[in-house]
Amino acid sequence: MPAVLELADVTVRRGEAILLDRVTWVVSEGERWVVLGPNGAGKTTLLQIAAAQLFPTSGAVGVLGDLLGSVDVFELRPRIGLTSAALAERIPRDERVRDLVLSAAYGIVGRWREHYDDLDHGRAESLLVEVGITQLADRTFGTLSEGERKRVQIARALMTDPELLLLDEPAAGLDLGGREDLVSTLSVLAYNPDAPATVLVSHHVEEIPPGFTHALMLRQGRVMAAGSFDEVMTEAHLSATFGMPLSLSHADGRWAARRGTRGG
Repeated sequence: MPAVLELADVTVRRGEAILLDRVTWVVSEGERWVVLGPNGAGKTTLLQIAAAQLFPTSGAVGVLGDLLGSVDVFELRPRIGLTSAALAERIPRDERVRDLVLSAAYGIVGRWREHYDDLDHGRAESLLVEVGITQLADRTFGTLSEGERKRVQIARALMTDPELLLLDEPAAGLDLGGREDLVSTLSVLAYNPDAPATVLVSHHVEEIPPGFTHALMLRQGRVMAAGSFDEVMTEAHLSATFGMPLSLSHADGRWAARRGTRGG
């Protein structure tokens, strides 16, 4: 399958700090990836590269067939759906959910004087149904729970029918019920053959939705393992990534990890 994201020997430096260290990674059409690693591993930096919002210090990055540095990123970014805490902070709290999803068609936050046609309105309404938030359409963003806000942001990220969907810690800050609702929503998307290639960043294997297919594990900016779940989701790889002995289990399509016995 064609690649939608290609990183070749990518390094990102900030002063003396190395945020990503010679990362090579390929995401192909139809794949659903989770990026796992502890705090400071470089996960968010990696997603900023994938979103064409950050350029590497060295190495090459191909996004949707274009090479970063030789393409207008303002034409490239609308083809990428992104949810992140930074984007959520920019959303006006008095913005209606329906308008928040709709305004993604122009790549803006907050309605102004832009014009939307019937196709735009129809697309927004269908996404409200797809992620299960039609009942929130006339609510304002500021009145929503954290879990509801995350689902609204996913609908917004899908508004432009992106070719690549990037989800930066979508379950952060959610309680158990909110997390499970979100995992269910993302699982439906993962199993949809028409959904875009997806990359989800997380600290926790419990947040991996059923239907995801691949994992990339990062530690201190370096790739510890990358590939299909069959190859990568092992106790050895997970323990090395998080720097402690971990036991790993898989049941009913869900993963779980806990501290293991050293040497066990």
